[in-house]
Amino acid sequence: MNKEILYQDKKIFYQTFGSGKPVMLVHGFGEDGRVWKNQIAYLKEKKFLIVPDLPGSGQSAAIADMSMEGLAEVLHSIIHKEDINTCTMIGHSMGGYITLAIAEKYWNHLHAFGLFHSSGFADSEEKKMARKKGIEFIEQHGTFEFLKTSTPNLFSEIFKTDSPQFVNEFIDSIKYLPAQSLISYYKAMMERPDRTAVLKNSGLRILFILGEFDNAIPLQDGLKQCHMPEISHIHILKKSGHMGMVEEPQKVNLILEEFLNV
Repeated sequence: MNKEILYQDKKIFYQTFGSGKPVMLVHGFGEDGRVWKNQIAYLKEKKFLIVPDLPGSGQSAAIADMSMEGLAEVLHSIIHKEDINTCTMIGHSMGGYITLAIAEKYWNHLHAFGLFHSSGFADSEEKKMARKKGIEFIEQHGTFEFLKTSTPNLFSEIFKTDSPQFVNEFIDSIKYLPAQSLISYYKAMMERPDRTAVLKNSGLRILFILGEFDNAIPLQDGLKQCHMPEISHIHILKKSGHMGMVEEPQKVNLILEEFLNV
């Protein structure tokens, strides 16, 4: 079902599917809620899924505060709109950073959460420099040229070789993204704090899904956080880069189902 809320007079779009235990799927940078289509198809008969378009992506308007904390407030408003006490939140990449902001401030609304190709660590100086270069490229060349250059690096060589048409179609599906939204996301990711304390102290079950060929969240960096929670569920996708939900959808679906059923 297509739904929306007004948040500070801005329209925020989201969809709901199915019934049962609530699960929110939070997309990442350069995506919208459609990135979860394989998971929606598999899980919608088993759970109550909430799939937002983050402010500035998809059918949702940008908001004044596009920080990780500001975006978390929007998700908190959707949780209240749906009148649910707790949900499991799965955040992909930037969506994981937002999920951690929720877990820090609104832990009482979470049953468990997952970092899908994501991290509790703040950006390194090297990562910040790469994002600054990305902002400069977007300002000079626009969204489409930026996505054509950067998006293929998110997929493993295995996937790009086997599914080159998918990669091109994926880029084409997100070329509408406003340049200012991408710039705002980059700035917010650069400014976000280290939230490994959330991993150590939340007491919630935490899922980590890592890609063996992930260039954005390298496997060895991702593994450094997996020992921090009291209860960790750790899975490594052997054929994936940074986009496991489309690179290995069947395996991801089973991982999510197992985690959500606990």
